[in-house]
Amino acid sequence: MQHPENDEKYASLQVNAGVGSQPSVNPYLKKIRRKPLPPVSELVDGIIKGDMTILSRAVTLVESINPDHYALAQEVIEKCLPYSGKSRRIGITGVPGAGKSTSIDVFGLHVIRNGGKLAVLAIDPSSERTKGSILGDKTRMEKLSLQEDAFIRPSPSAGSLGGVARKTRETIVLCEAAGYDNIFVETVGVGQSETAVHSMVDFFLLIQLAGTGDELQGIKRGIMEMADGIVINKADGDNIARAQLAQAQFKSALHLFPPTDSGWQPEVLTYSGYYELGIPEVWNMIDRYFDFVKANGYFERKRNQQARYWMYETIDNRLRQHFYDDPDIAAMLAERERLVLSNRLSSFIAARDVLDFYFKH
Repeated sequence: MQHPENDEKYASLQVNAGVGSQPSVNPYLKKIRRKPLPPVSELVDGIIKGDMTILSRAVTLVESINPDHYALAQEVIEKCLPYSGKSRRIGITGVPGAGKSTSIDVFGLHVIRNGGKLAVLAIDPSSERTKGSILGDKTRMEKLSLQEDAFIRPSPSAGSLGGVARKTRETIVLCEAAGYDNIFVETVGVGQSETAVHSMVDFFLLIQLAGTGDELQGIKRGIMEMADGIVINKADGDNIARAQLAQAQFKSALHLFPPTDSGWQPEVLTYSGYYELGIPEVWNMIDRYFDFVKANGYFERKRNQQARYWMYETIDNRLRQHFYDDPDIAAMLAERERLVLSNRLSSFIAARDVLDFYFKH
């Protein structure tokens, strides 16, 4: 390759030829090829038979942002729907450090020891800068990850909580079709994720801590109103008295809230995830809740409300995606954005122009 910089008139500047291509660090890299996706019928059959490998591939397909995979994923979900709906869906949330993963580890072992099958869907926070996620939930669920009847799937939030929530909802269908009769959905922490997870589970469990310096700080009306049960973790050793005090405070706070739609009075319990103390009592509370809401018909009503909510949520997302994927809209948005940034057009007029064009287009 000739470089003009090497001309005589640039005597003080010279460009070297550079280093040639180096061999790969991994000599087997070129031999590694991703297996082609099996046909839909094979995916569905594998899921129904409880094949964990096939289930993992189907979940990856659902989570894919490749437009070619969307129709395929929807076909798999549609064929799995008749086999779904028979699990108990439990959302688990709490502030970072409350012991959610440790608690899920021991709760899950309790489920499996009593003959159940468990799928854990953990929404892992992604970096706003790099968009990367650690996806390390399995490392914090050491005992559960070794169980054959447990399926643990961390998913990156990737900055789009609505998208992840929708894919998690679809993953629940696949896990239920695979025979998992208990589904745990762990949230990224306190915030918008709670609302999204609450819209796809039957029971919402809030994990709290005591002895952190301000027990009342944990009493947030929004998340407290969503909780069907509150548990105080790390009630062991010198922390037992503080945990019992926090329990009394949360019980008092719950009496100030209006009655729940289900008619269930949320309970407050203490336990220790690390020492596995009080786990049967927490699970007995969850059993009582399901018996209560199935007896008064609220269980079915809530499932129907959630199905309707996700129908409209999917419509909203598809409309949004169709809008931004339109190349004519993308070009007009760029042009209107330039006018807005140069103060030649207001944001509202620019938005109106783009929407008018889209509706006519």
